[in-house]
Amino acid sequence: MKVEVEVNQELKQEVKVEPDVKLYEVSEEIFVSYGIVQGTYTPSTEVEKFRCLDCGKLFNYKSHLTRHTAVHSGVKEFECGECGKLFRTKSNLKQHLQLHSGVKKFKYVKRFKCNECGKEFSQKSRLTQHLPIHSGVKKFKCDECGKLFIYKSNLNDHSLIHSGVKKFKCEECGKQFGSKGDLKKHLLIHLGVKEFVCNECGRLFGRKSALIQHLLIHSGVKNFECEECGKFFAQKSNLKRHLLVHSGVKEFECGECGKLFRTKSNLKQHLQLHSGVKKFMCGECGKQFWRKGDLTQHLLIHSNVKRFKCNECGKEFSQKSRLTQHLPIHSGVKKFKCDECGKLFTYKSNLNDHSLVHSGVKKFKCEECGKQFGSKGDLKKHLLIHLGVKEFVCNECGRLFGRKSALIQHLLIHSGVKNFECEECGKFFAQKSNLKRHLLVHSGE
Repeated sequence: MKVEVEVNQELKQEVKVEPDVKLYEVSEEIFVSYGIVQGTYTPSTEVEKFRCLDCGKLFNYKSHLTRHTAVHSGVKEFECGECGKLFRTKSNLKQHLQLHSGVKKFKYVKRFKCNECGKEFSQKSRLTQHLPIHSGVKKFKCDECGKLFIYKSNLNDHSLIHSGVKKFKCEECGKQFGSKGDLKKHLLIHLGVKEFVCNECGRLFGRKSALIQHLLIHSGVKNFECEECGKFFAQKSNLKRHLLVHSGVKEFECGECGKLFRTKSNLKQHLQLHSGVKKFMCGECGKQFWRKGDLTQHLLIHSNVKRFKCNECGKEFSQKSRLTQHLPIHSGVKKFKCDECGKLFTYKSNLNDHSLVHSGVKKFKCEECGKQFGSKGDLKKHLLIHLGVKEFVCNECGRLFGRKSALIQHLLIHSGVKNFECEECGKFFAQKSNLKRHLLVHSGE
């Protein structure tokens, strides 16, 4: 049998083959020995092809099938002496070594163009691999979580997440990742590259995925629900952090004071307290903050923009958190009880201030007269006296008061109600302060 071989599309050779040998068994080395660079053979009978039992792909040569099976086996036996990277074939290793040499021996012509996006490729196989991106078909499914992928390689990288294996290490900080892609994205942080900008607030991000996650905050969409309390979150990461509240686990300990925190980021913020440095300063009033988030919230005060309105009384707030704090006033619920006297309070902060009354501690001092108070709120009310501010007026007699509580006490005089009795002489008084003054008569002071 004779096989006609075309060499460089010009010179023709004839290769003799034994009668009982099938055409596809002709060794590839026969063609190489004839110096074939770009070879085809035109047999007198139809060529029998080699099929891959894993994926069904067909090959003209047995050697090509052998090389291809290495893809399915996952075996990479050719190692780069420079960086240790492994390759399935010797040819792939040779191509890789050019990166270390810095010499580009071959100039690849990009002849294959994608009609969808215009991207060009030097190999038709690369174009074929690229096309599924536009089809949107994701046929590779993760058996663990059901997530779908366009490429099997992406599924393989994803599978490492479930296995817990993190073999890609950042040389800068030592952090490890489950996929090479995640490591590449992480490296942008060290390079300081932030090319993705949020058109809503101007914030910059190093990764497009991070920007997409951030945009959910502006959209107002909250798809992630906490099964414990029913609270919704815009980002899955925020839900994960929130779940730590319910678990009660605090594994991050402060080396300075031993305080425990649920997240590493909370510990970092706390450590700034020990450093004494407040690096976030308000440009309007000079007030300094430990955290950037606190500064951002504070700046809303200076903007005078009050977007959050109370439906009960119409009062407006610049921050949603302030409105949330305000709402319990209208509910009338007072769930914070003083263990000493049983008095109830709407806010825990009010209970804390009140507790100082029983302790006798007065740490808030008036700079004007030196008088000390048990709570910051009492000091603020007292300062109105020095400022001469009296905005609470008695409708009965027109008298002005600097505090609402003082007006309420005064109104008892007009009501005629006298609930405070002197145990010495039985005389009644409308105000407790009047009773105290009266008792001095009996004491002789």
